[in-house]
Amino acid sequence: MHTSKLAGIMLLLLALLGSGVLHAGPQIRHWQTDKGTRVYFVAAPELPMVDIRVLFAAGSAHDDGKPGLASLTNGLLDKGAAGLSADDIADRFEGVGAELTIGSLRDSAWVSLRSLSSPGLLDPAVDLMAEVISQPDFNKRDFRRERERSLVALRRSEQQPSNVADRLFYETVYDAHPYATRPIGTEEALKKITLGDIRDYYKKYYVARNAIIAIVGDIDREGAVQLANRLTAKLPAGEPAPVTPPAPVLENAEEQHVRHPSTQTTVRMGAPGMHRGDPDYFPLYVGNHILGGSGLVSRLFKEVRENRGLSYGVNSYFTPMAQDGPYTFGLQTRNDQVDEALQVLRATLQDFYENGPTEQELIASKKNITGGFPLRISSNSKIVEYLGMIGFYNLPLDYLDTYNDRIMAVTREQIMDAFRRRVDPDRMVTIIVGGEENAQ
Repeated sequence: MHTSKLAGIMLLLLALLGSGVLHAGPQIRHWQTDKGTRVYFVAAPELPMVDIRVLFAAGSAHDDGKPGLASLTNGLLDKGAAGLSADDIADRFEGVGAELTIGSLRDSAWVSLRSLSSPGLLDPAVDLMAEVISQPDFNKRDFRRERERSLVALRRSEQQPSNVADRLFYETVYDAHPYATRPIGTEEALKKITLGDIRDYYKKYYVARNAIIAIVGDIDREGAVQLANRLTAKLPAGEPAPVTPPAPVLENAEEQHVRHPSTQTTVRMGAPGMHRGDPDYFPLYVGNHILGGSGLVSRLFKEVRENRGLSYGVNSYFTPMAQDGPYTFGLQTRNDQVDEALQVLRATLQDFYENGPTEQELIASKKNITGGFPLRISSNSKIVEYLGMIGFYNLPLDYLDTYNDRIMAVTREQIMDAFRRRVDPDRMVTIIVGGEENAQ
């Protein structure tokens, strides 16, 4: 790590220590713009930086039956705007020392900016960010190029067993639900998407009432108010995106084995898990941390890797989203060890489901989670991501402030109750990809 970067992080940590943030959480201020955009702001004057994240409910869950449409639309935003080319945009951000990033997943799409807080640098960066958001060109040449890039990336991903396993896992778990397809889309759908589809999608979802703005940095509240207004000034008010429908409930277990030319077999197992703001979030999170989410000290790692040497890595994790995101178990193992590895994974899950964690495991897990919490809010860029999440999913403003207390309040009985109600070992999808080292 560069000395200057390390010094900056240490300076921020010391400032957080002095302000009590490592114990409590940053003070979040919240308001709405005149156009209906919700804004979340944390003043952080310790470093001369400002981080901005604008999120739209415009992820692949809103593809409107055209997988890849949301991702392709988002990917075109910085390829041309207000008559500027992609190179022009990149050069202008570089000229003021700013960095723009874009991305999209299943629930949301976003545009993020990191800039120095000096008005002479921040103001032109924000104005350019506003043009990218509100005045994208969407010309034919850029559209064709980006669509082809998506197709190439999609084909390459099918060469990796882990990507194939992830795709089949989501398709099988979610069936006809919007979460079933990957954000990048499908080859068939991408080939059918037109430039008109892109423009229509943008007009529908990139509107002020469908946006969240998160701001963290060396700026006061009045400056943040003005900044948010500038970012949304040229956006139409519009309407919020429709609510994503509830995730399906698995009625039965299902297993698929796909042959793939590899020496290792990839396994994904799981079912719909929980959503952001879920009342069972903390018991499920702490319980999974013990079972498979704590790396080298998790039960799964000890049983599958340490005790039997069946896998280089094994884990489990929840992916909470607007609706119930998946609870996923994953491992890779030699082709000749798949059956044994799966047996041990399932037996370990079943034992945890029936008997829960020990008190010693619970104490150790709580210490690990709360002890690592300060690093999760140790930089402006991390805090702005949390702010975006809090705003996008309508979480309480004291979410970070009460996080450690809620972790420490989880009991063994709550974990067992939550797992027995929400995790059914007998109703899970299992995807196995591999098994033919020399397959053609």
